[in-house]
Amino acid sequence: MTKPRTRIQQRNSDVILEAALEVFSAHGFRGATLDQIAAVAGLSKPNLLYYFASKEAIHVALLSGLLDTWLDPLRAMDPEGDPVAELLAYVRRKLELSRDYSRESRLFANEMLQGAPRIRAALEGDLRDLVQQKAGVLQAWMDQGRIAHMHPVHLIFSVWALTQHYADFEVQVQAVLGSDGADPYPEAAVYLETLFRRLLTP
Repeated sequence: MTKPRTRIQQRNSDVILEAALEVFSAHGFRGATLDQIAAVAGLSKPNLLYYFASKEAIHVALLSGLLDTWLDPLRAMDPEGDPVAELLAYVRRKLELSRDYSRESRLFANEMLQGAPRIRAALEGDLRDLVQQKAGVLQAWMDQGRIAHMHPVHLIFSVWALTQHYADFEVQVQAVLGSDGADPYPEAAVYLETLFRRLLTP
């Protein structure tokens, strides 16, 4: 049985993960080193290795935590709720995650571009199972005539693509919209709600 971590151990683990997120976001998995992560965390390399056995172990811990956070809004979709309201709430929550976790989103996207070598099992397990479950909910709503008919899994993909774009291509979004520093998310939220409301209306 694994002993629970002390408060100091938990704090150090969190510090390492935050430092690793910074380093991985800047250099990618291949370019990042344990020495860089330890330096940003303010810990010695041996101390870091006490908490995580390898660079890969840190990366997997980050990705696993992110995936869990990323899936929470989909888990929250209520089969008993109003279909359009539930889907629009899902879009809003996903856009908020892109705004609040942009580094994490880019880390996840980079893992996908590399073929997901460190998280493929989770994609083919928990992620796929949840998507299939919620696709069944969407299909039921479509069969009841409560939302327009379309491929339910591709509808979920569309939500991911249209919300995560603002994090994964943040530099491009800012470049195209201009350099005045305006927050793109309020207008994006209005646009996406309009788009999906029209798409979902039977």
